[in-house]
Amino acid sequence: MSRKWFCALACISAVCTACSSSPLEDLLIDRYLVPSLCPREVQIGDYVRYHYNGTFTDGNRFDSSHDKGKPFTGQIGLGSPLIPGLDRGIQGMCVNERRKLTIPPHLAYGVLGAGSVIPPDTTLVFDILLLDIWNMEDKVQTRTLSKPKNCKRSVASTDFIRYHYNGTLLNGTLFDSSHFRNQTYDTYVGYGYLIKGMDQGLLGMCVGERRSIIIPPFLAYEDKGYGTQVPPYASLMFDVLLVDLFNAKDDVTVEIQTLPEPCTRKAVVGDYIRYHYNGSFQDGTIFDTSYQRNSTYNTYIGMGYVIAGIDKALQGVCIGEKRRVTLPPHLAYGESGIEGLIPGSAVLIFDIHVIDFHNPNDTVQIKTTHKPADCNITSSSYDLILYRYNCSLLDGTLLYSSDHYSTSSRVTLGVGKIVLGVDEGLQGMCVGERREVIIPPHFAHGEYGADGVPGSAVLMFELELLELQRGVPEGYLFVWLEDSPNPLFPALDLNQDKEVPLEEFSTFIKTQVIEGRGRMRPGMDPEIIIKDMFTLQDRNNDGKITADELKLKTEEQESSKHDEL
Repeated sequence: MSRKWFCALACISAVCTACSSSPLEDLLIDRYLVPSLCPREVQIGDYVRYHYNGTFTDGNRFDSSHDKGKPFTGQIGLGSPLIPGLDRGIQGMCVNERRKLTIPPHLAYGVLGAGSVIPPDTTLVFDILLLDIWNMEDKVQTRTLSKPKNCKRSVASTDFIRYHYNGTLLNGTLFDSSHFRNQTYDTYVGYGYLIKGMDQGLLGMCVGERRSIIIPPFLAYEDKGYGTQVPPYASLMFDVLLVDLFNAKDDVTVEIQTLPEPCTRKAVVGDYIRYHYNGSFQDGTIFDTSYQRNSTYNTYIGMGYVIAGIDKALQGVCIGEKRRVTLPPHLAYGESGIEGLIPGSAVLIFDIHVIDFHNPNDTVQIKTTHKPADCNITSSSYDLILYRYNCSLLDGTLLYSSDHYSTSSRVTLGVGKIVLGVDEGLQGMCVGERREVIIPPHFAHGEYGADGVPGSAVLMFELELLELQRGVPEGYLFVWLEDSPNPLFPALDLNQDKEVPLEEFSTFIKTQVIEGRGRMRPGMDPEIIIKDMFTLQDRNNDGKITADELKLKTEEQESSKHDEL
């Protein structure tokens, strides 16, 4: 039935009612289905949207919004086009309430009826289902459903946000949901990309907050609706979960959680760093962690090997420091994200623990922690030493130690038998001295590490020199500590018989060592050294050395050079 009929016949009915002399029946209201939750009732001046079936008292239907395929929308009171019985009968209704209104003729179409549809003096029955209520004075209604205790920042105009939502009509009909697409809705706030009411309702939200937002039709899709999902003049209710929030002007945010004392050095561009991390979104969901791989992330700082925000956040860290860094997407993975791992436009949070860092130009750092008062003899290359050591990471994790073995370590310095940095750290020590030596990886186990030693690890050695035997250069079995006899053979030929057997050679060498004029290679059996020396000089292998056979090693080297020339 048209609104013209509603309006004109309602006025005629009112006139004729005044002329009637019979007692008037009143409107009968049967509230046969009332929702348990009724936050709002229809009042004069409100606009309503409802479905109805109109029948006579015998059950025959004369009109229905269901048959028309759309609900009726109109205002209550204040010149409403509805017949008086409907106008009165809808007042006080709740959304989703069903009422049966029995309207006597004087509150319906009176003595005139409505054309060929409604006979005169006819009682009408309307079955009403209320779908929506709003008023032109309404504002966006928000209600916080849950909110994190710690809310450092809330949505403001010009922010970019990512949120999940369920969108329903006031009667609970779901018309859209981001959860169905398994993807957040991403947009700027305050630029008109959203319906007006949503632009308003999202302001002030915190990441992790859930909020109910009710938007009247004139701040939603108004009289146009939206496709087949949202009818015209529909109030909308959104259940919103804010997932992410940032502003295009945001920079990296750093929150220092643990700062070692003292911090003797801070990382700079060009340093190589090893760190552990947990990477999460603002809702706390972890998307990646180095701890799960039991391996640090290793990279150069400030050279573009990592995302821009991390490159910036790692500058100025101390060894052992823990810091939380928040990266806006334009300093992380941007609008594209990483498929299957990081959504587009996602703010990322990294909890970083710095294990160590170094620079390719770093040298070995040596700190003496104890030095005996009597320190006249110090170690140097080719010396045979006995030493004790502990090897740790800079965070104190012990990797290996001489204490794990039954005896301390014995080695010749300067011949490449031990880690370069340890060799350097043991130089110049006296017996009883203790040192702490920091060794960058290029002087330790390098990029690939060793058994039990991570790659590119800076190592800290605690060293103690226990014994020291003066050594001889590589390739030598014996060295003179003062000028050798010249000529040498007469001094070697103790009985002056022009030949030197092994026994005589051995007596001579041992005498030089005892009297401090010469030194044999430490760490070897002296008898074997003497036998090897003798064999080298006994060039014809006849068991004795003659003057023609005897040559010092330096003379042999000069002869070799001459032969080459």
